[in-house]
Amino acid sequence: MSKEEIKETKEKKKRNIEAIVNIYTSFNNTLVHVTDMSGMTLSKVTGGVVTKHDRLKANPTVAMFIAKKVADEIKDLGVNSLYIKIRAKTGNPAPGPGANAIVKSLSRDGFKIVSITDSTRIARGGPKKKGGRRGRRP
Repeated sequence: MSKEEIKETKEKKKRNIEAIVNIYTSFNNTLVHVTDMSGMTLSKVTGGVVTKHDRLKANPTVAMFIAKKVADEIKDLGVNSLYIKIRAKTGNPAPGPGANAIVKSLSRDGFKIVSITDSTRIARGGPKKKGGRRGRRP
């Protein structure tokens, strides 16, 4: 490697590139979608990519493998700071079992976690009442 190439690689390491990690965890699956700050996809990994067993897709162990795969893909792009958004199924009080495992694995891989946000959607008012326009008649 020439001196110019070494200088360029050092400059790339110094830059603080940030990304947003969107984690969707239900009790059936785990999805991780990493975007840059403008919303362009950098990496997308789900439980089905890592394991072939349907019953294991929401497992914390599989979530660690998902995080490892994501970390390898975004480290090559020079990302070192992460904003994490965790989302559970609408109306659920807590995210699925894989969310904490992903956050822990990403922090172990050397990423700086700037913030963790819960972006679970909450139903306001609920579904339409049964009975139609004129109400339920006896």
